[in-house]
Amino acid sequence: MSQDLERGEVSEFNALEGELKNRVLGSGKQVRLLSIALLSHGHVLIQGAPGLGKTTLAKSMAAAIDCSFKRLQFTPDLLPADILGYSIFDQPTANFVFHEGPIFCNVLLADEINRTTPRIQSALLEAMNEGQVSIDRQTRIIEPPFFVIATQNHLYATGTFPLPESQLDRFLVSFEMKRPNVTTQAEILKLHMMNDEEGTPNVILSKEHVLEAQKRVCRVVVCDELTAYTAQLVDATHGQKEFVTGISARGALALMRCAQANAYLHGRKDVYPDDIKEMMPYAFAHRLALRSHGRNPRAVVLHILNEILDTVAVP
Repeated sequence: MSQDLERGEVSEFNALEGELKNRVLGSGKQVRLLSIALLSHGHVLIQGAPGLGKTTLAKSMAAAIDCSFKRLQFTPDLLPADILGYSIFDQPTANFVFHEGPIFCNVLLADEINRTTPRIQSALLEAMNEGQVSIDRQTRIIEPPFFVIATQNHLYATGTFPLPESQLDRFLVSFEMKRPNVTTQAEILKLHMMNDEEGTPNVILSKEHVLEAQKRVCRVVVCDELTAYTAQLVDATHGQKEFVTGISARGALALMRCAQANAYLHGRKDVYPDDIKEMMPYAFAHRLALRSHGRNPRAVVLHILNEILDTVAVP
């Protein structure tokens, strides 16, 4: 493939990000992280209060890349079959017919994922890790690209269940959606005043473009010095007494993939140290549990990660 074609694809992803930013004003960084996760075959965990545009962002992403979209509201009475699907006996054919659950789509919005039990949350594990579902002694492949965008409201803990570490480790990145500033809020009000309906976003990329770009990201070069630097950052998390445990090998790979995607979106064929430093908080924060829980544990984790970045020498 030519260099010009690669630049063309990067510009298309820039157009995708522009479309999403116009749909959810004030979401520039969050849109970039969604693009990085999509390019890295990853999934996203979004934290934040209700009404900040998390659902709109997920739906707009699916529409802009011409992918199927399903929204699943997680509740305490949800069952695994409500996610994966179920078989019903068909009398005319005397066979069991499988009815696919909402997980069989390209972009799945798992809304308020922490409002259901860990047993139900774990129903997503195989699909998120392998892109498939094993049910009724059969393995059913989910059509790629498969992209889970999960949300959780971390402000109101009543009726919620903490996500198990094994589930959190499946998310490539996590970030917060925060209340926009006054200027942006005024722009949002003016936008909705002029448009009664949200409308459908323009299709910017096809599924084939996304799949090809995912392959290109895997070919972005990470030199030996930067793989060693990544390993040193991971090792430093194991030396922090505040953490229950450090980052796993999956977490280290997540950081490398994020850095590759970030370099790709900047039009580069190799990773720079700044790519790793920029992506580390988003790839690591949700994977690290504190021994003592404070009022804002994520802020504490991010502070420690920034100290690690300041301590570990950059090659």
